[in-house]
Amino acid sequence: MSPEYNSGFVTIGERVYDQSFSISPVAMLRGLVKQRGLLASMANREIWGRYKGSTMGIAWSLVTPLLMLVVYTAVFGGIFKARWGGTGTTTEFALNLFCGLIVHGLLSDCLSRAPTKLIDHANYVKKVVFPLEILPVIVVSSALFHTAISLIVLLVAAAALNGGLSLTVLALPFVLVPLLLLCLGVSWFLAATTVFIRDIAQTTGLVSALLLFLSPIFYPVSMIPEAYQPLMNMNPLTTPVEQLRLIVMLGQWPDWGVLALHTLMGLVAAWAGYAWFQKTRKGFADVL
Repeated sequence: MSPEYNSGFVTIGERVYDQSFSISPVAMLRGLVKQRGLLASMANREIWGRYKGSTMGIAWSLVTPLLMLVVYTAVFGGIFKARWGGTGTTTEFALNLFCGLIVHGLLSDCLSRAPTKLIDHANYVKKVVFPLEILPVIVVSSALFHTAISLIVLLVAAAALNGGLSLTVLALPFVLVPLLLLCLGVSWFLAATTVFIRDIAQTTGLVSALLLFLSPIFYPVSMIPEAYQPLMNMNPLTTPVEQLRLIVMLGQWPDWGVLALHTLMGLVAAWAGYAWFQKTRKGFADVL
């Protein structure tokens, strides 16, 4: 017998089940912990599904960042003779650029895949017991896996350039966690909103491209006129990009105060996205 949806309640036969969804931060964390087994299983399937049918399979996740690093070094260093901040070597420029691209790639992957996640899995929407809120989390988990591969390439290259790595790389999780929280919030928001406004899926590519050039990816913040630096610091990618370069390339500990503030903002973004998802999910079945 198929369920009927009505204003937050599901009727199955003669029994009515309350389908009101809590939007509290505690409920958000409890739900993710409770569904960790299903989340891990579906994230694993999502990762391997990208390479289904390809000869090299998941090896592409390693080959791609390696090729990117080689191309950036050849093009920007060999052809454009670019130097980071006007000084340094070609390799240093390539690695600093790669730091920025890794951070941008994590958010960009979520921007491109999250909007259509619910639409692509419309059959799950009408399953009363399926936790829809984990679908956007799967997107973030898959993006994090590929980011981790790129980070390994970065660390190996930086170690080869500098003759080793500083202990400051231990701060890497503290740099990435705020960005992951932001990605979660954005993914929940986009997945829910695109169900009702399909045009969003067509605009995220443009937003990603704009962020690539409006973030300190190809240049350090110090090269921007001082009058515009506060505006650049409002960019959500600025802090993780700059802090990643600080701990990997310069061997310095991150600015813990900035990271603490960034983490708080990430938590707010994650909760806001989750709350929006839970508030709008009652209408998913009607649209899909």
